[in-house]
Amino acid sequence: MDSCIIVESDTATDSIHRYGKYSNRIKDLSINRIEQVWVSDVTYIRVRDGFYFLSLVTDAYSRKIVGYCLCPMLEAQGPLSALRMAISNLSKPPEELIHHSGRGIQYCCDQYIEELQLYCIESSMTENGDPRENAIAEGLNGILKKHFGLKKRFSSPDEAKVAVDRAVRGYNNIRPHQVYQC
Repeated sequence: MDSCIIVESDTATDSIHRYGKYSNRIKDLSINRIEQVWVSDVTYIRVRDGFYFLSLVTDAYSRKIVGYCLCPMLEAQGPLSALRMAISNLSKPPEELIHHSGRGIQYCCDQYIEELQLYCIESSMTENGDPRENAIAEGLNGILKKHFGLKKRFSSPDEAKVAVDRAVRGYNNIRPHQVYQC
C-alpha cells in the first residue's frame, strides 16, 4: 500500500496523479434515504501561520456529518480516518452505498479505494472539477466556517480540534437539517 502523502498547500485538491478516477454516479440520482450516498471533501482550517485540513464525510440525504478528521498534513490519512468513522457509525452493513468525492489524490489512492471496496461501497467522483458536482460537501464547508466559527485563525491545533468537535456537534444536533441550495 502507498501512503498517499500530498505536498502541503493552501488548496485541498491535487487531481493530477497516477491513480484511477471514477465516474460521477450521483449526477442524476434521486437521493431518497440515509446511507444511500455519502459526500466527502477536505477544507482547510487556519492554525497559527499555516493550515490544518478538515476531512468530512456527510450523508447526502440527512445532511448529517457522519465522519470527520482534522490533520496537520494534507494526506490520505485524514480522509481515511473520516471514512472509517463514518463506517463505524453505519446503522447496518451498507446496501448500495455510494461514496462521492472530488478527484483529489487522497480519494483516488490505493488505501482509500481499498477501504471503500472492503465494505462494498461504490466510488463516485466529480468529472470536471466543478464544485457544483459536489455541492452538498462544498456547501457544508462554507456553513461550518460561516455559521459555526471555523473561519477564524486558531492559536493552536488543540483549540482548532475543540472548535471542530463543537462545530460538528452543533451542526449535527442543534441546527435543523434542510436541503441547502448551493
